[in-house]
Amino acid sequence: MLLSEFDYTLPEELIAQKPAEKRQESRMMVLKRENHQILHKHFYDIVDLINKDSVLILNNTKVMPARLYGYKDTGAKIEVFLLKERENKVWEVLIRPSKRVKIGTIIKISDELSVEILSALQDDGKWLVKMIYEGDILKILHKVGNIPLPPYIERKMANEDLRKLDFERYQTVYAKDEGSVAAPTAGLHFTKEILSKLADKGVEIGYVTLNVGIGTFRPVKCDNILEHKMDSESFEIPQETADLINKSKSEGKKLIAVGTTTVRTLETAFQQFGEIKACKSASELFIYPPYEFKVVDKLITNFHLPKSTLLMLVSALAGKDFIFEAYKSAIENKYRFYSYGDCMFID
Repeated sequence: MLLSEFDYTLPEELIAQKPAEKRQESRMMVLKRENHQILHKHFYDIVDLINKDSVLILNNTKVMPARLYGYKDTGAKIEVFLLKERENKVWEVLIRPSKRVKIGTIIKISDELSVEILSALQDDGKWLVKMIYEGDILKILHKVGNIPLPPYIERKMANEDLRKLDFERYQTVYAKDEGSVAAPTAGLHFTKEILSKLADKGVEIGYVTLNVGIGTFRPVKCDNILEHKMDSESFEIPQETADLINKSKSEGKKLIAVGTTTVRTLETAFQQFGEIKACKSASELFIYPPYEFKVVDKLITNFHLPKSTLLMLVSALAGKDFIFEAYKSAIENKYRFYSYGDCMFID
């Protein structure tokens, strides 16, 4: 299967630079697979569209302020993008511009935090660094760090109003434990009120955690998509959620995943264990047509980049031709695309 089969052209003005004024007022395209119908709704309509014989599973990971701006002693400006902590104070990071650093380089982020370059990794330009600080690193990051928005969302460091907006709105209302460098964006449309209304209706709700890594931003580079390798991302399924899913499935209820990260968590767990059970593991699962879903029945998701693994995943669930028909309609109807954009419910 060729990468070019998953390409489309998007007018630049349809790339959302800010979230909708209110989370629930994002537009939502509904794909009815049963009769090949496309409906145009708003996200607040989701309460009417999900019936009580459903179980809703969401990813409750929280985005950490992983983008840091600092300076070398020469005055050169350096960006440090935190990926994950390997051991105490030793992190995997991306550096920009990487040509300006070498082993031993010190980058001063603030009076509380500096970064020392330890070594280059043979893995897509990653580096190992030592974080130099005293106290709680998360508290320090919330003072000096920035929410790591995708590269297609343009921001200037000096705009404090946008920084505050991103700290609030590039998190789901149910985000729990910090560990991601990108938001599970399908969940950004939910409000506590909508979750409460769904629960009152009888929809059962459960949570998993998958910490979204930098791979979510990385494009597929090989012409034959079968040669692509997914980055590993850690996930956890608590016992309560495993019990909920297994009970619901035995009762014939439909499972609705919120976001591609939730899909990969559940489908990976089934692939690894032959069932859904409480676990801590990692996913490298690459889902593309004609993948057969074992756990997920329906999906709430955003509109994805051309040639992305996310676009391939939704094509596997809804059918590639139907997805591309829907994307054409979304462009014609001027839906807002990508992380801060509108969403789709594959019913």
